Amino acid sequence: MTDSAPSRIILSGGTVVDASGERRADVTIEHGLITDVGDATPRPDDTVIDCTGRLVMPGLIDAHSHADGLLHDENVQRSLLRQGVTSIIAGQDGVSYAPGDGAYASEYFAAINGPHPTYSGGGVAAYLASADGTSRVNTAYLVPAGTVRFEVCGRSQEPAAEAEREAMSNLVHEGMRDGAVGLSTGLDYVPGIFQSAEEIAALCVPVAEAGGVYVSHMRGGYEANSAAGVNEIAEISRRAGSLSGAALRVHVSHFHAEADVVLAQLDALEASGIDATFDSYPYIRGCSLMGMPLLPPELSAQPIEDILRTLADPAERDRLRRDWFPRIANNPSLGPAWPDMITLAHLSTPALSWAHRLTLAQAAERAGTDVIDFVLDTLLACRLQANIIMAVRYERPVTELARIFSHPGHIGGSDGIFIGAHPHPRARGSFARFLREYVRETGTWSWADAVAHLSAAPAARFGLGQRGAIVPGAVADVIVVLPDAVADAATYEEPLRDSVGIDDVFVAGVPVLAAGELVAAASGSELPGRGLRRA
Repeated sequence: MTDSAPSRIILSGGTVVDASGERRADVTIEHGLITDVGDATPRPDDTVIDCTGRLVMPGLIDAHSHADGLLHDENVQRSLLRQGVTSIIAGQDGVSYAPGDGAYASEYFAAINGPHPTYSGGGVAAYLASADGTSRVNTAYLVPAGTVRFEVCGRSQEPAAEAEREAMSNLVHEGMRDGAVGLSTGLDYVPGIFQSAEEIAALCVPVAEAGGVYVSHMRGGYEANSAAGVNEIAEISRRAGSLSGAALRVHVSHFHAEADVVLAQLDALEASGIDATFDSYPYIRGCSLMGMPLLPPELSAQPIEDILRTLADPAERDRLRRDWFPRIANNPSLGPAWPDMITLAHLSTPALSWAHRLTLAQAAERAGTDVIDFVLDTLLACRLQANIIMAVRYERPVTELARIFSHPGHIGGSDGIFIGAHPHPRARGSFARFLREYVRETGTWSWADAVAHLSAAPAARFGLGQRGAIVPGAVADVIVVLPDAVADAATYEEPLRDSVGIDDVFVAGVPVLAAGELVAAASGSELPGRGLRRA
């Protein structure tokens, strides 16, 4: 713990909320921990914060974040803390910096995670160490299976040989030993799209043995095709369990589909005896790399200079137009109207800044070209560093999402991407939106339910230690919430606005947000955020 916290903090007069319910109580914080919940008698040197009319809750945990390389950025910290998020889980979708030197993720996920400011190698241990004392927000880490495969197999699209599988399994084992909370895959990204269930199951053996979680961006585009992805997860779980002799717990990333589809697939996993949870965010539209749905994976797997040469070659462009682009109409999420359903969120070249917030169809029309040429020209000009917001074919009302969020296996995750001039609002709004829309406005959750879904469940699922509760002995990651005012301010039209209604936040007992503004570390002290090693 840092020494920048006052000797003792008393949160006085608030309503304490955790997964067990609500009660009026004072909360005493000392040496980074909650030491008492009850009636406190202040001492002369205590710091007393009046919480009358406010809720005192455990810090929220974003179970699917892409702030992997951005937690040093104070604007990102502020945006997370003003939603009540005190911890994130990074290493998502099979691609992040460790293991290796971080170069692959910095190139391929440049428009999602960005480059890391300090990490240049050393594996999971070094990544987590880079988070110690350098941010106001904690981060846990999943070993990214795609990065593991790149480190061993390079850009090969072939099945891994036995020796390569063993080398990959060793890297996963090292990551779990060093504190990772599980393994992630991104099976619509490269190289994950080339990994078989059998190969992934072998990588999950050290995860099962360590009690970690297999977290998957499923193959096949979700939506009406979700059953195929869930069946593969079930196969991986069974194979890994058979190989390891230990049950493999699984978690579905950003599960988006109609409620009937989601709930039926979760029932199928339960009926198969598989311990499964999932995260999802309170928005309909998605966000990803521009190249992920719009370029063939076989092309995306190549070195960037080779991809750019292909995009500039007239014969190759004709081939893509003829053989590839008609297939995009079959994407389960997008369909034939994809040019009208994709909005430009981040374009790395200033020459295209005018196109932010336009759909592909609108931007192509303004550029005086057709959509396919505009897509290829844009990816070329941006050196692939572009991300997009994707609408879905069938809009879903709040009541539809409420059915999904009511499932006991649901855990809050934003899938937040902070990079971009016009990003998806979920990065800056998801958790405040959960509290506004699904507690205060619709009553889908009680406040205690919100703590269960957004704090207690992810802390327990991913082994994040004594977090997720307001009890003596818990780590003092604590938020103070104005229940009638907490709300998301970011919208699709104005996505950079920070949330409101959470103005006081503590991480490990240290004030990090006061009156809605970041608190500087005391002179000579570190910031309180830590790399969270699996407990």
